[in-house]
Amino acid sequence: MERLVERLEKAVERLETVCQGPGLCGEGSSEGVAQYVQAFDALLAGPVAEYVKISKEVGGDVQKHAEMVHAGLMSERALLVVASQHQQPAENAFSALLKPILEQIQAVQNFREKNRGSKMFNHLSAVSESIPALGWVAMAPKPGPYVKEMTDAAMFYTNRILKEYKDVDKKQVDWVKAYLSIWTELQAYIKEYHTIGLTWNKTGPVATEGAKAAPVAPAGVAPPPPGPPPPPAPVSSSTDDSASRSALFAQINRGEGITSGLRHVSDDMKTHKNPALKNQGGPVRSGPKPFTAPKPACNANPSQTTSPKAPPLLELEGKKWRVENQENATNLVISDTELKQVAYVFKCTNSTLQIKGKINSITLDNCKKLGLVFDDVVGIVEIINSRDVKVQVMGKVPTISINKTDGCHVYLSQSSLDCEIVSAKSSEMNVLIPTEGGDFTEFPVPEQFKTVWNGQKLVTTVTEIAG
Repeated sequence: MERLVERLEKAVERLETVCQGPGLCGEGSSEGVAQYVQAFDALLAGPVAEYVKISKEVGGDVQKHAEMVHAGLMSERALLVVASQHQQPAENAFSALLKPILEQIQAVQNFREKNRGSKMFNHLSAVSESIPALGWVAMAPKPGPYVKEMTDAAMFYTNRILKEYKDVDKKQVDWVKAYLSIWTELQAYIKEYHTIGLTWNKTGPVATEGAKAAPVAPAGVAPPPPGPPPPPAPVSSSTDDSASRSALFAQINRGEGITSGLRHVSDDMKTHKNPALKNQGGPVRSGPKPFTAPKPACNANPSQTTSPKAPPLLELEGKKWRVENQENATNLVISDTELKQVAYVFKCTNSTLQIKGKINSITLDNCKKLGLVFDDVVGIVEIINSRDVKVQVMGKVPTISINKTDGCHVYLSQSSLDCEIVSAKSSEMNVLIPTEGGDFTEFPVPEQFKTVWNGQKLVTTVTEIAG
């Protein structure tokens, strides 16, 4: 990882040096540079520079992540320079121009996934959830709202950072403000210069795949994943995930034109208007076939057809209990607990976990059909990106947070009836309250709301769903 970061730093330095050179990124001065490129440079010199500066002060994984984000923004600047000098290209060429940006997005998100045990995991998650905002250049006709949507995805984690460091470390609070200001300023920038999509030069030559690579790619250096765009080369037939995502952005960018290639079906070709067609000998397509996994051609190299599963894990790492990749495990128990410890449960399926004693906090992430039973939690129980989970409180817990989860049953105890349940982007949530007879009464958590303007502020109330 250190070698990768070192290569990234060198690549960014080369990119910055080249972009400051004459005739490469806008003549090195404001003369000959499109106004919207200058405005983007102001964003880089303002909010982005502040974010990188504070991230460097925080250090560690946050600093490495910030360097990747900065490289992604530099790749986006290079595309803006191309757009300011060229006409909009064909789909294939545009997909190639988008590829460096999409590779940066993927590098940022992969870094988070490889560092789930990081102390700064909330920071990494906030960046990873919002970094797809760099794809606004392929969004039309509403790139601004797309950036806003990606920014909102980061709020869950930035709020957790603010809650944890509000009265402890002002630098962490400043980091949140600096990072969010990047996307706020980007929305204002898009609204002014690219309201309905990326603005291209109407009089210049048509952009090609090599239009972007020539000015920024240093020769003789193997480009690392977060580095500058590669030099011009024929498009290979073996595309990766990034290329596929580029094609997707290109398709989205077509707007209504995406249906232009569809063939009209006349009435005499429709089976519901001509039943006789169903009786003909040829095969009749009644709709798409259900998905079936393709069978491997041979078993000579099974590693190419199936990815190995991560091993199940239940261990104490420092102050964190890690319970990961458990499947069909019905007797998982954590009993030797302390107040300062936390539990992180990740990618567990069809399993049950019991946590005895008093613990600081519990997080369920990417779990499916998991049952959790615990005694006491002094902080918070968080359920994220999960499905069909059941949580039972035997003792007391002050707060339960449910985010991006479908299907969640929370069984409260008599001593935990004052628990606050906070939910967002979730569905099929139910809270079960104990009765005197020992049974539970089920109450659904509202999912639909009504908001009205009362003349001074917005007032939101729960709306009953008519069944």
